[in-house]
Amino acid sequence: QVQLVESGGGLVQPGGSLRLSCAASRFTFSRYAMSWYRQAPGKEREEVATITITSFGGSTNYADSVKGRFTISRDNTKNTVYLQMNSLKPEDTAVYYCNAVFQSGYGKLTYWGQGTQVTVSS
Repeated sequence: QVQLVESGGGLVQPGGSLRLSCAASRFTFSRYAMSWYRQAPGKEREEVATITITSFGGSTNYADSVKGRFTISRDNTKNTVYLQMNSLKPEDTAVYYCNAVFQSGYGKLTYWGQGTQVTVSS
């Protein structure tokens, strides 16, 4: 059974930093584009950051609200994707989800983690 397990969430003061990790298992991690999404109470889930597969250059893309503050990276040797979050703001408070997507001529496969809570508050 495919697994995506997030960790690293918690309570942090405004201006602080957190590093989220998402450990993947039971699928070929290196062939999947990886993303982080977040969902705040009463709001829709939004895409925060994406990193393509390494053979496509491992390019990254960020939501405007986190550009310059968040960094997504992946380690294919550890089957793990990271989200380094700096200069955190109260509006970054949300449940953060890891997402894996594989696209081919036969269709699209998508997997989700269970989420990790990030709370930014003084």
